[in-house]
Amino acid sequence: MSVKYIPVQWNRNKWLYDGIMLTGVVVFLWMFLFISPELLNHEFPINAQIHNARAFGACAFVMLTVILCIGPLARIDRRFLPLLYNRRHFGVMTLFVAITHASYILNWYFAFSSADKYETLLFSNTSYGQLAGFPFEVFGVFALICLAILATTSHDFWLKFMTPPVWKRLHSLIYFAYVAVVAHVSLGVLQDAQNQTFAVIFIGGALAVAGLHAYAALLDMRGGDAEGLDAEGWVDICDAADIADGFAKVVILPGGDRVAVFRQGNRLNAISNACAHQNGPLGEGRVLDCLVTCPWHGFQYDVTNGRSPAPFTEMLPTYNLRLSGRMVQVQPDANPPGTFVEPVTVEAMA
Repeated sequence: MSVKYIPVQWNRNKWLYDGIMLTGVVVFLWMFLFISPELLNHEFPINAQIHNARAFGACAFVMLTVILCIGPLARIDRRFLPLLYNRRHFGVMTLFVAITHASYILNWYFAFSSADKYETLLFSNTSYGQLAGFPFEVFGVFALICLAILATTSHDFWLKFMTPPVWKRLHSLIYFAYVAVVAHVSLGVLQDAQNQTFAVIFIGGALAVAGLHAYAALLDMRGGDAEGLDAEGWVDICDAADIADGFAKVVILPGGDRVAVFRQGNRLNAISNACAHQNGPLGEGRVLDCLVTCPWHGFQYDVTNGRSPAPFTEMLPTYNLRLSGRMVQVQPDANPPGTFVEPVTVEAMA
């Protein structure tokens, strides 16, 4: 969280995150280049340039798979939340790995053409009407463009300029890029492999992404829906004792909005679950001294009024709470962003 735009707000955690990530890339490439050739067992011998291209291509796919798995894993288990903090760094590095893959391809397969290599890449094969021999390169080009757009607009300047909803929709391109990469690989290198090593890597990765997203969505649906309105228009949330001290209970209101009900000692407050920065899940953060920290990028909000501490200006809607016996109830109509709400006090909360 910062009050000014700087290229990268380096700190110890970011250096450690990027160091581990770079080490993982180097280890993967080393294993692919020097350990795996016997395992890959291509139908025809390949030269070093092609092997390098496939190494960087496989690495980019694995990195993209990990990026898309981080989100649902963090929703399933809080221990994965630290991986979310600098996930944009992961995406930028994936772009550079993918560009290296594309460079090897261009400088080997198309460098000897009498025409421009970029023109040859796009127009030398136009067999779009058949599966065998389909110009799978277009999927790779599309995925690379998507990654370039996401990396270029990953800085908070673009988030502020575009507004969070627009920025979030734009960055949903990551899913289209992933589908394009799967199609690129399925129609390309898998047709040339003699064994199933590549098939296991790519099909397994795609299934992991789909399965984790489906499972996380199922958990949200099972545990997040609030009850309907009572006669006075209030919604039951849970027993007060079911909210852990320093954390929140997140529920989906009948209108579809998500509200996070936080507990500090014997005091309860409710604010919108969506961080104003990137719609991060505030209810997965911890509250200390009335401030909850978003687990995605560290933005903070006072749970009593939904305001970020000065000099920051972000504000969130707040919600009115009350107790019906031990049952916590919320009024589904949100207050204007930044509205103070007196905490609800529960005596001798278990």
